[in-house]
Amino acid sequence: MSVPRSSVHAKWIVGKVIGTAMQKTAKVRVTRLVLDPYLLKYFNKRKTYFAHDALQQCTVGDIVLLKALPAPRTKHVKHELAEIIFKVGRVIDPVTGRPCAGTSYLESPVSLETNHLTKNLEELSISSEQ
Repeated sequence: MSVPRSSVHAKWIVGKVIGTAMQKTAKVRVTRLVLDPYLLKYFNKRKTYFAHDALQQCTVGDIVLLKALPAPRTKHVKHELAEIIFKVGRVIDPVTGRPCAGTSYLESPVSLETNHLTKNLEELSISSEQ
């Protein structure tokens, strides 16, 4: 008995959606770092995959997790969308847990401190009234 083999090497891939013009299909770009053995320097190597998106929930710019299909759906579609890791514009810094855009936070730390101080003052005023 032969076991059906997958036609792709990587079972799980993380990439960025670069196109959703086709119905129920997302075009995803995956970037890897590859070492040049002569220069001993890393270079970006990009590859484009087509993934089946049944619910059409991807938009351009989303960071997604792709799962390899056991058999290709079509000539080009060999992966399916497993999860949307980050929606475009809704990236959260894993260290601080605050939303960010690029290298800057969307909420300034000063506004966070003033919100925290006003909450503390409200709690103190409530406790002093009782």
